[in-house]
Amino acid sequence: MENIYHVRKFIGAGKEIRVKVPGSKSITNRALLLAALSDKRCTLHGVLFSDDSRAFLDCLEKLGFALSVNEQAGEVSLQGTGGRIPNPHAEVNVRSAGTAARFLTVMLAFAGGEYQMQASPQMCRRPMKPLLGLLEKAGVSFQFQGQTGHFPFFMKSKAPSLGEVEIDTGISSQFASALLMSGILLRDGLKITMLGDRAEGAYIKMTIAMMKQFGISVEREGGKYLVPPKKAFGLEEYQVEPDVSGAGYFYAMAPLLQTEVMVENVHMDSLQGDIKFLEVLKNMGCSITEEAAGVGLSGKGLQGYPGMEVSMKDFSDQTMTMAVLAPFAQSPTLIRNIGHIRYQETDRISAILTELGRMGISCQEVPEADGIRIFPGEIKEAEVETYDDHRMAMAFTLIGMKTGKTAIKNPGCCRKTFENYFQLIDSLYG
Repeated sequence: MENIYHVRKFIGAGKEIRVKVPGSKSITNRALLLAALSDKRCTLHGVLFSDDSRAFLDCLEKLGFALSVNEQAGEVSLQGTGGRIPNPHAEVNVRSAGTAARFLTVMLAFAGGEYQMQASPQMCRRPMKPLLGLLEKAGVSFQFQGQTGHFPFFMKSKAPSLGEVEIDTGISSQFASALLMSGILLRDGLKITMLGDRAEGAYIKMTIAMMKQFGISVEREGGKYLVPPKKAFGLEEYQVEPDVSGAGYFYAMAPLLQTEVMVENVHMDSLQGDIKFLEVLKNMGCSITEEAAGVGLSGKGLQGYPGMEVSMKDFSDQTMTMAVLAPFAQSPTLIRNIGHIRYQETDRISAILTELGRMGISCQEVPEADGIRIFPGEIKEAEVETYDDHRMAMAFTLIGMKTGKTAIKNPGCCRKTFENYFQLIDSLYG
C-alpha cells in the first residue's frame, strides 16, 4: 500500500453496506493467554491475525509453547502447560502490542524465570511503571535498558510473594486484566483492589467473563476481586467474537452517509464494551435490528443528527469515531471521561484536536469533563497525520468518505488490528 491513501467521496445514500470484520484483538489475546495457562489443548476459532496478535503468538513460540497456526482458517491450536513456562530463559519482543506487553510480563513474573523483554519504540514510550513497581515489591527484579519503568528490560523472578494488591485502572485497565488472569499462578491466588474510574470498566468485565468461560471463577468480596489459586481448567474449543471496535467505523457510516450497515456475526450480547457505541448511534436517530446474521444499523432517510454529550469511559476506542461524526452534527458534541486515551498508541486527545483543527474544525479540550468539545463546521481539504495509530487512520477515513477532501498518511498502521481495512473500504464503492 502507498504511504498515503486518498479517500474517495461515497456516493449512494441509502445503499446497504454489508461487511465482515476481523476477530477481536482484545478477546484473541486474552484467549491466547488463558489457553497457554490452561491444562488442555485449545483450538481458537475466528482469531484475529494482525501485528498485535502475531506479536503475541511469536512471544508464546519463543517461550516454548506448542502452537499450530492456520491463518486462512482463522485458527490457532495451543497446548496449555498448566502454568509452567516451557522455556523459562527466553528473549521475547512484544512489538507494539499493549496486551502482550502487560499480560505476558505478569504471566512470566508470576511463573518465574529470566526474560529479556523487548518492544517497539512506540511501546517503549507507553506506561508500565505502575505494574512493574508492584512486581518489584513482590520480589521481581528488573534491569532497565532504557527509561526506568519502561521497555526494554531484563526481568528475573522466582516465587514472587504477593497476596493482595492495589492497582490504578486510570492509566490502563490492561494492568488489572493482567493481574486477574495470571493471579491463578500464585500459591494462594490473589486479592485485587482496583482503583480509578475504570475499576468496573468494560475490559475488566470482559476479562472476568472470559476467565469464567475457561473455568476460573473470580469472586467479589466488598471492593476486592478474589482470584483463586490454580486448579485444572481449560477448553478444547473457543470462538473469538468479531471485533466490535472495528465494526464501529462501519456502523458510524449509517448516520454519516444516510445508509444501512450490517456487520456479520456481531450481536448485542457481545463481551466487548464498544457495543455500547451502537446505543449512541441510535440516539442520533439510527434504528437497530438484530438477526441471526448479525446486527444492522440504518440511518436511511436521516436529515442530519444532533450533537451529543456522551461519556465514553467504557468504550473509549470509539472516541475517534465519535470525533469524526461531530463536525457534521447539528450542534456541538462533548465527549467526556476520556483522559486515559492520552497514554495509548499516541496522545489521542492531542491527535484528534490537531487533525480536526488542520481541517478547519473548531474543537477544544474541556478539562472539567476530562474530555473534548467539537463544533460543527465546514471541512477543509487535508492530509491526516495518523501518528502510527491505527484508530486515527480508520476513523478519519470516514470524513473523506463524506467529503472527498481527506487523505490518510501511513495507512499501513492499520496492520495493528485490521489488515484489510482499506481493501474493505475500497470494496464499498463497487
